[in-house]
Amino acid sequence: MMREKKEINIKIGEQVKKARENAKLTQEQLAEKIDVSPQYISDLERGVVGISVEKLKNLCIALRVSSDEILFGNYKNKNSAIIFEKISVLSENHVLILSDIVNKYIEAVSSGK
Repeated sequence: MMREKKEINIKIGEQVKKARENAKLTQEQLAEKIDVSPQYISDLERGVVGISVEKLKNLCIALRVSSDEILFGNYKNKNSAIIFEKISVLSENHVLILSDIVNKYIEAVSSGK
């Protein structure tokens, strides 16, 4: 029996596929990173199934994208897209280091208002 696809699931699936391809991951690699089956990733990308909040969170972490990109297909700020793209090549440890640097920078800029 074929399940009827919901339009929102189709749109989210398209964004998941785009983000996965941008991250240069196969469906199998992404499935392993977020502890689901490759079939689930395939079904998700085709809009056959929806996504839970927990899986969306894990997916965003694995693909290093914001939930806005997955849910709405865009960034609020185009500069964010450029930054996300640049840091996508970093290891998780390097991302944490960069996060600390950014936090210190924001503190410095905020205190100098």
